Formats: sequence, C-alpha cells, structure tokens
Amino acid sequence: MIITEETIQVLANMVNIEVTEKEKKQLTEDLKQIVGSMETMNQVDTEGVEPMSHVLPIKNVFREDVVRNGDDREQLLKNAPQKKDGSFVVPKTIE
Repeated sequence: MIITEETIQVLANMVNIEVTEKEKKQLTEDLKQIVGSMETMNQVDTEGVEPMSHVLPIKNVFREDVVRNGDDREQLLKNAPQKKDGSFVVPKTIE
C-alpha cells in the first residue's frame, strides 16, 4: 500500500479533522513506517503456528455460573418503595 499526503487528506476528511502541511508530511512518514512493518511481518513464515490472542498462557479466572432459583421474593421486595401483588410498582413510561 502506498501512503501519500493525498491519502492523509482523505483520511482527515473522513474523520473530519484539519491537518496542516507539516502534519501531513509527518503522518505520511509515520504511516509508511507502520505499513512497512506490517509488510515485513507478512513475509514471516507462520506455517504451523497456532493463532493466539495473548503471548502468555492466560486462563479465564471467572467463577462458574451456577443457577440458583430461590423463593426470595419477599426479601427482594423488602426495600421496594412500592409493591403490589408481589411485584415492583414503577412509574408508567408509555401512554
């Protein structure tokens, strides 16, 4: 991919920002280096390398989901400002 100052101007227009000529020159060089790095990485032989999301072996540390159904209705409604027939009473939001 060829990065030019016109490319920078198109990107700036897309994101609705103004860039000066000096910034265009700097951004052009920066993006050329980034794209060059990606092209170098694309040349690396990755045959047989398994894709990974992290360089370290990280496991999920969350707890298991355990479904517990209980009859806690009265306890749940204990702090309700208003209740009716075992349910919360809330203000009407739709006419």
